[in-house]
Amino acid sequence: MGYADTGLGALDYGTCRYGASRLAFRGPRRALDSPYCAVVGGNETYGKYVENPFAARLEARIGWPVVNLGCVNAGVDVFVNEAAVLEVAAGARLSVIQAMGAQNLSNRFYVVHPRRNDRFLRASAMLKALFPQVDFTAFSFTGHMLGVLKAEAPALFPLIEGELRIAWQSRMRTLASRIPGPKVLLVVRGAVADDPVLGPSPVFVTEEVIAGVAPVFDRVLRVTVSAAARRQGTVGMVFPESEAQVAAAMPGPAAHEEIARALASLVNDLAVATRKQKGPHDAGPQAGGGWNNQSFSISSGTASKRSATSP
Repeated sequence: MGYADTGLGALDYGTCRYGASRLAFRGPRRALDSPYCAVVGGNETYGKYVENPFAARLEARIGWPVVNLGCVNAGVDVFVNEAAVLEVAAGARLSVIQAMGAQNLSNRFYVVHPRRNDRFLRASAMLKALFPQVDFTAFSFTGHMLGVLKAEAPALFPLIEGELRIAWQSRMRTLASRIPGPKVLLVVRGAVADDPVLGPSPVFVTEEVIAGVAPVFDRVLRVTVSAAARRQGTVGMVFPESEAQVAAAMPGPAAHEEIARALASLVNDLAVATRKQKGPHDAGPQAGGGWNNQSFSISSGTASKRSATSP
């Protein structure tokens, strides 16, 4: 096994399901009969190869259960129409939605698998017309397909990027509209290596794109993982040697700790703001609460507050 510090063998993810969902989430399963926080996201939220992902670390910091709705290889599409996820998130005291990459969602150019959003299913007639020289039956994954298209016709690729950004904003607004309680959009940058072809993670989700959806969230939290955390590499991660390269592309424990610390700081800030609005004896943030929409940026251990519309 490839691991350091934890002394573990194979990592038990405690995979679980909620309601009638067919999706497998990072466990252990949390009870939903007392106030809880829900975290929705993809690989980073799931915390592959990490014993304690940021959701578990957040739970330890804030003192109430955190339901990890992280799903491997998920994009926004996984969650938009998943009734069980929406029900769990709707019942949460607070929901945190990770900004996942825009490459893994269905759009006017191509269709992805409804649960494994990184899987490419088919190209539309429009995409085939733009790239008549490309055999789309050769692709299984969106990243591979997009990389080939960019190499084949870089002048046309901005059309695809633009479509994906528009689709991402539309899908994120839909997801937010289906979760009635307080919501935080979590934007993590620098946790994983940049894609050499498609660019930094979350792929195609620029600050301009984030600004377009910020008004439908109560807060936007930007976390830039520090260089020191990135230098930790796979220290503390648990993985078979055959998956070392994959593990190296995932955020390690140090990155998860920085994300958890930033989220805990924001949750505590929201709780204080809510007590000031309701009175000192009221509980912390409740579903349906009305927080002023503000954006927080955390970078290398420092935090700043600004309006959601700030550049």
